[in-house]
Amino acid sequence: MKAITYKKTGPAEVLHIKELEKPIPKDNEILVKVLASTVTSGDVIMRKLNFILLGLFRLYARMQFGPQNTKENMSGHEFSGVVEEIGKEVTTFAKGDAVFGSTGNDSGANAEYFCLPEDGMVALKPSNMSHEEAAAVPVGANTALDILRRGDIQPGQNVLIYGSSGSVGTYAVQLAKHFGAEVTAVCSGENQEMVKSLGASRVIDYTQEDFAEGDERYDVIFDAVSKISSSKAKGVLTDNGVYLSVITPTKEKPEDLIFLKELIEAGKLRAVIDKRYPLEQFVEAHRYVEKGHKKGNVVITVSQ
Repeated sequence: MKAITYKKTGPAEVLHIKELEKPIPKDNEILVKVLASTVTSGDVIMRKLNFILLGLFRLYARMQFGPQNTKENMSGHEFSGVVEEIGKEVTTFAKGDAVFGSTGNDSGANAEYFCLPEDGMVALKPSNMSHEEAAAVPVGANTALDILRRGDIQPGQNVLIYGSSGSVGTYAVQLAKHFGAEVTAVCSGENQEMVKSLGASRVIDYTQEDFAEGDERYDVIFDAVSKISSSKAKGVLTDNGVYLSVITPTKEKPEDLIFLKELIEAGKLRAVIDKRYPLEQFVEAHRYVEKGHKKGNVVITVSQ
């Protein structure tokens, strides 16, 4: 099978397509034929991981666990595809099921096949989404959902989403609207109409206006791109307002993926796709994401 791998960190050119053996599912695993995957900002960060930090990690791992396998690192976390094989203990999924999800703490979704436990971050694909759309949901939408829940958003609250045109931001706008909030979105002028279509009641063009200098006060401010300081945000929060940031560690739970699936099928959540690349153009996809200006998500078409 074809898979995107890398042995060392660095620029996008360290990535390459390699032929690997098709994995065999364990008793509790499913084998997914991947039809679509993504390149996320997190994938770029992993690929660019500092050489020194990586060296220290490998030294620590050697000291703790002995000599390590030197196989290449796999790339990609989000996927949508079809179950091709199931382990003998699997009861949740059947051959032929269309599924979507993420690899969790592992990677390897930028490949034609991979295995994951049936109780992992995987669910039946939304019936009203293509595989490309579904692949763009699990990481960004789950991150937005987990962090917004910490803000305990109530109907009628005034919520500001900074960086509303990115992957996490586009989902945050829609989810905050679903929870009943009045959403103010901050993005560049060229993306104003797009975020309005997602449910934003008001849009601030950060190239023309600083949200922190206005008179408006917010019950929740969610920095979806980690570009504003908490002190700046707190200056325009209400007395009991909450500041949230995308750098907050999040948890992935299969039940949340099912919740997102239900919202999608109810027409309350959709994926924004900026660009689509075939697997053979994965380097170009990484270069584009690395620029930091993508609108929503960048999808990799793995198989037809």
